[in-house]
Amino acid sequence: MLYGSGKQLILQGGQMTAALLLQGQRGRNEARKTKSPCEPLSCLHRVLPMRFQSRLPGIKVKYLLVVWLGIFVGSWVAYMHYSSYSELCRGHVCRMIICDQYKKGIISGSTCKDLCEERSLLFQHCLSSSPTQQVYSGLWREREVIIKCGIEEALKADSHPDSVPKRDVVLFDKPTRGTSMDEFKEMLLNFLKSKLGDQPSLAALVSRIITTADVNRDGKVSLAEAKSIWALLQLNEFLLMLSLHEKEHTSKLLGHCGDLYVTEKIPHTSLYGVDVPPFLQSMLPSVVHQIIHQWFAPAWPRRAKIAIGLLEFVEEIFHGTYGNFYVCETGFKNVGYNDKYDFKMVNLRKVATEMTIRGFLKGRHCEQNVDCTYGKDCMATCDKLMKQCKSDVVQPNLAKVCGLLQDYLLYGAPLELKEELQKQLRTCMTLSGLASQMEVHHSLVLNNLKTLLWKKISNTKYS
Repeated sequence: MLYGSGKQLILQGGQMTAALLLQGQRGRNEARKTKSPCEPLSCLHRVLPMRFQSRLPGIKVKYLLVVWLGIFVGSWVAYMHYSSYSELCRGHVCRMIICDQYKKGIISGSTCKDLCEERSLLFQHCLSSSPTQQVYSGLWREREVIIKCGIEEALKADSHPDSVPKRDVVLFDKPTRGTSMDEFKEMLLNFLKSKLGDQPSLAALVSRIITTADVNRDGKVSLAEAKSIWALLQLNEFLLMLSLHEKEHTSKLLGHCGDLYVTEKIPHTSLYGVDVPPFLQSMLPSVVHQIIHQWFAPAWPRRAKIAIGLLEFVEEIFHGTYGNFYVCETGFKNVGYNDKYDFKMVNLRKVATEMTIRGFLKGRHCEQNVDCTYGKDCMATCDKLMKQCKSDVVQPNLAKVCGLLQDYLLYGAPLELKEELQKQLRTCMTLSGLASQMEVHHSLVLNNLKTLLWKKISNTKYS
């Protein structure tokens, strides 16, 4: 009996427990139904853990700091870009000075009317790398051009770049009034001898300069015309442009006004067709630069054609019509090509005459060879006993150009050509010593390299 009664008590207790649990569950369900729904954000405190809730104010502050820092950095970059642009790009000052001199009758030129009266010579995009040497892409007579002018004297004379020049800040002081035509020709001849050496062909160059100066083609050179061409000849690039005018590898001179001059625009101003923006150059490693260059470079046969043009240019300026010229910065940014993949020398400012370099080295004190460097890489040896630079450049143009072409030509080169091409480039890069003492060897290496490349692309669409 006791056993049976105990069993009944256990059964009754289990039933009561089950009933209580069921009632509690129903109560919770009813409470959920009656509770008002909440918005997702207002219910965050129910979903998120308490520890995370306590960190929310700190996270908000961090986000605000990041946003504020981003605004500050962006504003600083914008300010630096604007200040750099306003310092480098002063085309309006250049136009103001030139037109002021033109209206006073001090200067003349084939582009003066279009620049100052008709305003048909338009400055477009600033390409200047120095505030004293203004370079712009522009538009003239429905043709894309490059406009160049120097404002160094103007900036020295007037500290406010936007003010109108009040005096003749650009020194168009030669020749003076009363100079005869014969005297002017003698001036030109003596000047060219000092810059190019005593070459037998200088008389022809003087005639070309006179023709360029005679803007109205009346067979006479006015004082304004003479002052303009004399000022232009003081610019190294303009002098070289006239000296190398017969060569197809330099930009064509289209016109001038005072010491402002206009040249044709070269479509591709880098050997690789594209260049990394300046603000990224210091941030990216050299490997990334190389990958970008290889990616955007022209096809190998087109690169071979461009390289042949560069080698021909080196040949032309080595004991050329008007003496020796040296490329004193052989970076890929100074050389380019046109739409037909013909080589063009982009920046003649990096080319110097032999007389210019000798004048720089003469009597120059030195401790080591690097002290005898003109430009970036026109280096002579230092006489450590006399502590003076010697007058001859050690490395010829060809060796420097072959160093530039090594990566340019070996990447993507045909397999059957690559080994021989590498061998010839290596031989070329080891050329050193006085160019005058190795002229035969110099010409042999250059011709072998040109022949190797030309054989591969001749009789194809790329030639």
